[in-house]
Amino acid sequence: MELLPLNYGNKTLPLKSTPSPKITCFRTIRACSPRQDLKGRTVAVIGLGISGKAAARLALARGASVVGIDQDESLSSLEHDPSFMALNSAGFKMVLGNIDWNLLNDADVVVVSPGVPLEKYGLSYLLQSGKQVMSELDFAAEALPKSVKILAVTGTNGKSTTVTFAGQMLNHFGIDTFVGGNLGTSLSEAAIQHVTSPAQECKLKVAVVEVSSYQMAIPCVYFRPSVSVVLNLTPDHLERHKTMLDYAEHKCRLFSHMTNAKLGLLSFGNQHLDEAVKKYWNKFNPAWIGAFPGLEIDTEAKIATFKVPDIGIESQLQLGSMRAMGKHNYFNAAVAALSVAGLDVGVHIEDINSTIEKLRPPPHRMQVVHKDIHGVTWVDDSKATNVEATYAGLMGLKGQKSVILLGGLAKVLVGQASNGFEELIEPLTGHRCVITFGASGTMIHQQLSRNGLDIPCIQATNLKDAVEQARKMAKHGDAIVLSPACASFDEFGNFEHRGMVFRELALSS
Repeated sequence: MELLPLNYGNKTLPLKSTPSPKITCFRTIRACSPRQDLKGRTVAVIGLGISGKAAARLALARGASVVGIDQDESLSSLEHDPSFMALNSAGFKMVLGNIDWNLLNDADVVVVSPGVPLEKYGLSYLLQSGKQVMSELDFAAEALPKSVKILAVTGTNGKSTTVTFAGQMLNHFGIDTFVGGNLGTSLSEAAIQHVTSPAQECKLKVAVVEVSSYQMAIPCVYFRPSVSVVLNLTPDHLERHKTMLDYAEHKCRLFSHMTNAKLGLLSFGNQHLDEAVKKYWNKFNPAWIGAFPGLEIDTEAKIATFKVPDIGIESQLQLGSMRAMGKHNYFNAAVAALSVAGLDVGVHIEDINSTIEKLRPPPHRMQVVHKDIHGVTWVDDSKATNVEATYAGLMGLKGQKSVILLGGLAKVLVGQASNGFEELIEPLTGHRCVITFGASGTMIHQQLSRNGLDIPCIQATNLKDAVEQARKMAKHGDAIVLSPACASFDEFGNFEHRGMVFRELALSS
């Protein structure tokens, strides 16, 4: 789908003529929601992935007529999806492939899925023209009760684990909590539950939301965190952001509208974050990850120390009982603990000590998937899709001799001569060997070899071959760790698919 360039002045907007789109119309069903604030209005939802489908269902639950738009003509119809049919109050239509501009221009609200760049569909023009264009995140937040406190976590690496730990801590204390966002379950799902339930049944107290930079492409109005966290910032997604400063500015939009406790946690000493956060400095109470006010971690003593005078927090957290693999998870747990305490929902750092041994990381994040009869531990870190994530994982493996599997489709670092794999040489020292595989396997092998890797480096063709080579190299007590530092799209649909295949290969031993 492609629109001709739009004129942003007073001229008519010339658009490419398009064939009739594929349209699916739904029969009308009486909605079950008593809170139909969008009745009589039309909502266009662009992008019908996980977030887009949830946003479309939320719009129906709120009484709107909905147009679901996606350029992928192969998408199956949603006509027989029970979750859509149960909510449809004013009709729904799908438009696949090329679209008529009027579908967006005539809509009252346009909701954009995170995977859709603003350069497409004339979205930049719509924003500038004053049309109500919203992210799925903001559209969902608008429908949530004002009483729900939001803990928002972003960063290049560690988001999913930190969000998962925070959710586990809150649930441990019986606090009704939604955990999702970019993690997998859209915030719109939480909003749907609220909108379709009687008001007196709403028990949700906290929403812990993983936020990607793509979800912040459109500035939010209703998404107002009580606690915002930017864990770190390293090169990633630069094919879309182009510069590190633009990437940082998207991340720091979390701080633009904050409520309640207003605790904001940032990675200490990052020049791009320091520059990007300046405009929001008076909107929250700042604290640092790695300095005071904020938190510091002694990884040897396994103790996190917290000092945030502005919100009355001064305490310590004992991390020695953690069962989650990798020392980097000390940081994830400590950030989660401070964030939960900062929500002011009656949970204190001292109380959180009792939860540490119960914390479990989400799938594909340094997840132990098998311990075989040869005494080898198999670890799935498929979520490590860039060098920095793999670096963090390797640093957490100190003392555990391992066979490391690196490969897939390496990410391009704009303006840099290499893909950064030389940064892994130091944390690879002392391990059994490295096995490279996939589309970028040869390049990774060459970069490591040229830069002085001092352990064996073996080339394999694909993940299956890499696992077979790893079996031959691993000894009793070793770990075989898939921490690829690459995207998965050369061989798999996504990192989850890659991780599941790795687990199957491990179990076949």
